[in-house]
Amino acid sequence: MAISYNKLWKLLIDKNMKKKDLQRLSSVSSATVTKLGRNENVNTEILQKICAALNCDICDIMEFVPDAVSEDKRQSK
Repeated sequence: MAISYNKLWKLLIDKNMKKKDLQRLSSVSSATVTKLGRNENVNTEILQKICAALNCDICDIMEFVPDAVSEDKRQSK
């Protein structure tokens, strides 16, 4: 399973916000925003800050997606 933060970017669009706005509002670094953009792992404390700043739940900003390799193996069985 992999993590996707596509929901976060859609939420920012819905709120008419930019990544810089998120960074300022949630007090996270630009490196963290870059990690989120690459769907890399980030600390749960950071995710909590983002949820608090956007007044949302964790499921509103991220989701687990199946790995393509794992999915291919399941389909071939």
